[in-house]
Amino acid sequence: MDSNIEKNDLQVHVDNKQILSIALPIIIAILIPQINLLINSIFLGHLSEEALGNAGITGVFYLIFAVAGHGLNSSMQSVFSGYAGSGNPGAFKTVLAQGIRISLFLAILFILITWFAAPLILEKVANPSSYPAEMSFLKIRILGLPFLYLFQMGNAFLIASLNTRFLLIGFIIEALFNILFDYLFIFGKFGFPNMGFNGAALASVLSECIGMIAVFSVLTFTSLKKKYNLLTNITYDKIISRKILTIALPLILQFIISLTTWLVFFLLIESKGANAKAISNTMRNVFGLAGVFIWAFAGTSNTMVSNLIGQKREEMVIPVIKKISMWSLGLCSIIIILLNIFPESFFHLFGQNQDFLTEGIPVIRIVSLGLIFMSIANIWLNGVTGTGKTKINLLIEIIAIILYLIYTWYFMKYHYISLTMAWSNEFIYWLTIFTFSYLYLKSGKWKKNYSL
Repeated sequence: MDSNIEKNDLQVHVDNKQILSIALPIIIAILIPQINLLINSIFLGHLSEEALGNAGITGVFYLIFAVAGHGLNSSMQSVFSGYAGSGNPGAFKTVLAQGIRISLFLAILFILITWFAAPLILEKVANPSSYPAEMSFLKIRILGLPFLYLFQMGNAFLIASLNTRFLLIGFIIEALFNILFDYLFIFGKFGFPNMGFNGAALASVLSECIGMIAVFSVLTFTSLKKKYNLLTNITYDKIISRKILTIALPLILQFIISLTTWLVFFLLIESKGANAKAISNTMRNVFGLAGVFIWAFAGTSNTMVSNLIGQKREEMVIPVIKKISMWSLGLCSIIIILLNIFPESFFHLFGQNQDFLTEGIPVIRIVSLGLIFMSIANIWLNGVTGTGKTKINLLIEIIAIILYLIYTWYFMKYHYISLTMAWSNEFIYWLTIFTFSYLYLKSGKWKKNYSL
């Protein structure tokens, strides 16, 4: 009887209440670090326009490796949810253990790449006057990867096991400490070293470590550890590890390609001056704020699709994606409307001059339209992720990136009109993502050869 109750508790239902019960805690959890990143940029904006601009390049570089971990944890969320839907939560402990092993290996690999290979690359493409500060920042910032990956992994388990109410604990603790450390280390307050730009890097690393400790404390000291027998055995399991990697590697490659392309875009912006760099970094914050709803519902799409397939209810996959898409579009639009009604208030947060506002407001308008496309496309793309067919994710990403790069290169190098026109490349990218994700899911080909 107990096992049946547990099974039913872990099987999702296709209704708005279920969607919101998964998504809303994720929204709040994601919103906290995004506000945190915004405050980070505000601190750097008041430090100098150069620091705010450099944060764009270094932030995107770090995001390349951060989203690689997100790719791993999206795949783990899919695996977790598949077992939950099929009524086999006993596999959770093994999935989590193998994920810890894989994530630590990847984190160490990416740290070594940043320390020893990245300088050889960035020195040739970055602005010579900015390169020393950017590279110094990255060598500190990248040390947070192991903590970030383990933090993300704990959250993937909480989402897939429908324990999203616990998400807030780790995010709130991490965000509060990041704000505190930003203030102490960027400006050297209360006897702490005045590290300026590098202070933001150290603050992020320390807060990620604290966030990881918080989420694993939740897994260890709540009923979850006993219920699922978590963290009791981390020995190698070939079958589960292979399953995770089969789903994860295309996703990891997909995210790395996507963010590397964004890095290329930011490097091209470097030649357009400090103002353009600083404005573009604020656009990264716009994506972060409006993307809170998009990423939350994207994670919900991944979880619910995997869970439904585990239940053998494939006929409900398309209807649930449509429902989730409407929620994503509706709530994302609230942020977009507010940003477009009060753009001056948003830009004033960064302490910049009138030229910054004049050039930045048209950019925020075009980025807002891109976010509308993103709010729907990302849900359908994560629906593909939920089917476990992540090679299709990678193929869709490659097609979108090729079109994005052609468009970006033309309007940045050969026919530069304005920063606003340059940022319109988001339309090309997300329209392509949606078109191919929609066509693949509607084809039904993902129903073939699915297995846990």
